[in-house]
Amino acid sequence: MNTRKRFNLWGPTSLAVLLAASLTGPAHAQPSSEQDDKPTSLSEELSQEAVEEATEEVAEATASAEDAAEKRELPRGHFHLPESGDIIGEHYTVVVDNPKDTLIDIARRHNIGYEEMRMANPGVSLWVPGEGTEVVIPARYILPPAAREGVVVNLSELRLYYYPADNPGIVETYPVSVGREEFATPIGITRTTVKVKDPAWAPPASMRREAAARGEPAPSIVPPGPNNPLGRHAILLAMPSYLIHGTNRPEGVGMRVSRGCIRMYPEDIESLYERLPSGTKVNLMDAPFKAGWGADGTLFVQSYPQLEENVGDFEPLLNAIERVSELAADQVEVDYAQVKLAVENPDGRLVALYGPQAPAPTPEEEPLQLDGLFEEIELSTSTHTEKDA
Repeated sequence: MNTRKRFNLWGPTSLAVLLAASLTGPAHAQPSSEQDDKPTSLSEELSQEAVEEATEEVAEATASAEDAAEKRELPRGHFHLPESGDIIGEHYTVVVDNPKDTLIDIARRHNIGYEEMRMANPGVSLWVPGEGTEVVIPARYILPPAAREGVVVNLSELRLYYYPADNPGIVETYPVSVGREEFATPIGITRTTVKVKDPAWAPPASMRREAAARGEPAPSIVPPGPNNPLGRHAILLAMPSYLIHGTNRPEGVGMRVSRGCIRMYPEDIESLYERLPSGTKVNLMDAPFKAGWGADGTLFVQSYPQLEENVGDFEPLLNAIERVSELAADQVEVDYAQVKLAVENPDGRLVALYGPQAPAPTPEEEPLQLDGLFEEIELSTSTHTEKDA
């Protein structure tokens, strides 16, 4: 067996131990005749090139192990706040290895909500993705345009962000469910109040009336247990009747299905419950369009379906352009056609507008003129307003 084959069998870690042992062990003088026939150490047996290669491979293996250890150190949903920029997480793919797995099962394991998973995998069956199917995990986010403190819930995004005061270098993010249209979660600033473990639940009068009309009278109180829709943990808000809580139906997390409360996966609310102090600020906001800088100087945008009840005077494209213009300096050339495309196709995908990760424009494409676009939006808005009047 030659030196290279021996090295491959040992592996870089074993070789490093042997090298260290040979270099730090005591040296013994030998007669000249013996030295000619027998090497005095492992370093003499190996060629200098092999030693250098081994050292490099050991360094690479150590660095990889350190990177992996760093990733393992962060619990589910935790990310380091970027030193510069607004982007956390990464997109990646997994391959279905269990034929019984649904896309919803995979989403939960990877801290992703229902709608996020559905939009990221439009051609994949939710219920039978199939063994061997490649599934996109859309776990890369632009931080919401809000103060990085306390809890921020971005309603259109169906995602909660938590900036723990006692761990300032970390942001946590989890998928949530919010109120369906007729029970929309309100926008506003509030705070957490009381935390309750194994809460009882009192169905609202409207729900009891609906149940009675169906011939299924609802109880006035649902005790703690598997039938309790609040799950095992509830965090009350200063807004009366609104809570952040778990659920006994986790497959609905990441959808608009609640009566206004913020629902979380049971494991996520349990983790947050233990660490979220009472009195923490909670910002309930609605930002369907986000823009932010990557650490490498790439300008990204990310767009989600807009909640109809929060439209008001909001003009999606105009507001998106204004947001991008705020971030982009005058000398930055932004492809506003990509902004328009993102607004018209709100699927949560990160789109690079400018910088190292932005695609190069094709020569035949004409860049969208911003002035003309503003005129088009204003004309459309004016026509729409006149029709409403």
